[in-house]
Amino acid sequence: MRDVPILALDTSSSVLVAVLTDAGDVLASAWADEPRKHAELLAPMITAALADAGVDRRSLTGVVVGTGPAPFTGLRVGLVTARTLGLALGIPVRGVPSLDALAAAAARGAAAGDRVLVVTDARRREVYWAAYDVLPDGSATLVDGPEVGAPAALRAAVAGAVVVGRGALLHADVLGLTAPPELLDPDPAELGRLALARAAAGEPLPTEPLYLRRPDAEPAAGHRRVLQ
Repeated sequence: MRDVPILALDTSSSVLVAVLTDAGDVLASAWADEPRKHAELLAPMITAALADAGVDRRSLTGVVVGTGPAPFTGLRVGLVTARTLGLALGIPVRGVPSLDALAAAAARGAAAGDRVLVVTDARRREVYWAAYDVLPDGSATLVDGPEVGAPAALRAAVAGAVVVGRGALLHADVLGLTAPPELLDPDPAELGRLALARAAAGEPLPTEPLYLRRPDAEPAAGHRRVLQ
């Protein structure tokens, strides 16, 4: 049977898109290191990736989206786009935590029993983080988190761990890292492969966002309507 294409995207940090087959092979990908331009860049990048892959969007059989954790605005762009595409095309939309994709990529170059610490940028001088153990089959299993907090609180957890993520790069001195992390952003292709494996295993793949804290902008307490 011919492999059928799926679209994977993530806006938890940079803007990332991949088109891959249901066997996990990447047909095309696009990346933009523009963490504050998700709304302007995502749709054109999806169009370009589909064109590079030679795939008509009507041929897609599913959409996978990173669910964070991440700041509210950027993450919302990816989730709304994925849900809109799924609704318009009548195909399933599956969510995978963005940190899981970073952990999966890091585990592939680690040894069984190693600890992977994923640290991403939460702004406000904070980080999102989660810890994973590498299993004998090369996969990563979540053992702690995800949480949000000050990078200094993770200094002890860094010892002996494989540390990845853009937050680790930004706070390398505070974390006590002697070398910058090799992996910075989630690979949307990893999101797609994780979604395929988890769907095959019957695991739930919700698309609810992982914000971990309240949005930056909220209505003022005690706000009253002036005009009646």
